[in-house]
This record gives sequence, structure tokens and C-alpha cells, in this order.
Amino acid sequence: MEELDLTTREGRFKHFGSVDPIEGKKPKEKKDMADLQSTKKDFLFPVESVGINNLSYPVVIGGFQSVGTFEIATSLNQDEKGINMSRLLESLETENNQGVSLDFNTLSNILSRLRTRMQQESAEITAEGKWYFVKPSPGTHINGMAHADVKYSMSVSSEGITRKQLGMTAMVTTLCPCSKEISEYSAHNQRGYVKVLLDTDPDKVVPENHKEQLYELLEVNASSQLYPVLKRTDEKIVTERAYENPRFVEDLIRLIAYDLVELDWVTGFEIECRNEESIHQHDAFSRMRYTK
Repeated sequence: MEELDLTTREGRFKHFGSVDPIEGKKPKEKKDMADLQSTKKDFLFPVESVGINNLSYPVVIGGFQSVGTFEIATSLNQDEKGINMSRLLESLETENNQGVSLDFNTLSNILSRLRTRMQQESAEITAEGKWYFVKPSPGTHINGMAHADVKYSMSVSSEGITRKQLGMTAMVTTLCPCSKEISEYSAHNQRGYVKVLLDTDPDKVVPENHKEQLYELLEVNASSQLYPVLKRTDEKIVTERAYENPRFVEDLIRLIAYDLVELDWVTGFEIECRNEESIHQHDAFSRMRYTK
């Protein structure tokens, strides 16, 4: 048995089971390696989407750096065995400037580059991240950093844009109308989560302030808003506003839907409101889908 020098890292590694690398007979240069992905023959079916997801990558949203989660894919022709997945990340990297700007123009650039490099009929990308912004308290106007989750999703083909979606999840306050009606005083209230996914018109420009516009629309229809900083006078405003505007989850999505219908750049939407009930062990939710 080989005498090992445990004072060296190599010796310690071998002591724990590491072995020397073999010489090997397969090529080490890329030009000499087999490229199975580029194999051309009939592989029975074309594939609609193949790519990568759950990719964490730095993004810039509204001027602030954040962390995004990406899914990137292309179609795959019937006569090709696979795609070159490294090109997905390479296409994303071309838009990286201390993070990828999370907006439709940037995503469109990535998809255009991707379709060209991959030589496929279609390409798609979905990116989600946390949007941070300054939000002052309602009475004292003290600034704090608020946040909402945003989602951008696009797909393109040789005919142009085939999907262009914008999503947002925001937190609000909801106060129960039934509780207010039957109680001598007070009413139970809770934090609500409002989630929307908008189908946007590919032929119309999404407003530059679309995030602010959508966030305001979600909040204004709730019982009251959430704030990062509240002094006592602010808290009075927030709680009294909630009492003055009771909302069921059903009420909230209907009010939001009315405002979304009036946006000319939106062609359809999904809405879901979920309340973390303060007097139940379960949550309450309401959901709807509408197409203009």
C-alpha cells in the first residue's frame, strides 16, 4: 500500500478516497469532440419549448438592482436532436450591464439574438424579480423602500411577437365587510396579496410608467395600503381608511378588473386575491380571467 503524506493536501485527498486522473483516449479539443446536439435526422416530433429555468441572475428594475429568476427557451426542429443550451446564457449575458434591465425592449433584444443564433422558429423568455421603489407615509410623508414582485414574459416567432405579458403581485390591506356589519365595534382585517397577469397588445407601446400605473391600480381598490414607515398619525389614516372601505376578496378583483378593462394597451388579464385571514386558520381567495 502506498505510504501517504498526510501533511499534503494530495495525500489527505487520497487518504479519503481520491484517485489519480486517468490518461483517457477521448478528444480534449472542441474541434475534435462529437457534437450530438447537432445530429441531423428524423427525431419523430418537433418540440415547442426546450431550455433552462430557475436561473438566478442580476437584474435592474426601475433603477434599482435586484435578483431575477429566468426561464429561457427556444423551439426545436424535428430534424435536430437538441439545442445548444450555452447560447441561452450567452444571449442573456449580452444585455448584462451590472444586471439585465427588466423591460420588454431588453427582452425583445435577447429573443431576437437567440432566434438568430439558435436558428429556430420561436424563442421565449420569462423573468421575475422584486421591484423596489420609494414610498412616503400618507401623513408625515417619510420615505421608505417598498416593494412588489413583477413578471415579464415574451415569445417571438418568424411572424413577430406571439406573447407579451406583464405580471405583478402586491400586498394590500383588506377589511371584512361582514365583520364590520355585524360587530358593535371594530372589524377584522388582514394582509391581502393581489396577483395580476396582463396580456398586452403587441401592436401598442406599453407606457413607460406601467409598473407605477399597475401598482396604484391594485392598491387604490383595496381597503387600505401598506407602507414601509408609519408614525402614529399615519397609522390613524391607514386604519380609518380601511374601516371606511371594507372589501371582500370578490369585491377587490371586480374593482381591479373594471380599471384594467379601461387600459387600451391591455387585451386580457388574470386576477387573484388571497387574504391571510386573521380569524381563520385558512386563507380566502378569489380568481377570475377576462378577455376583451
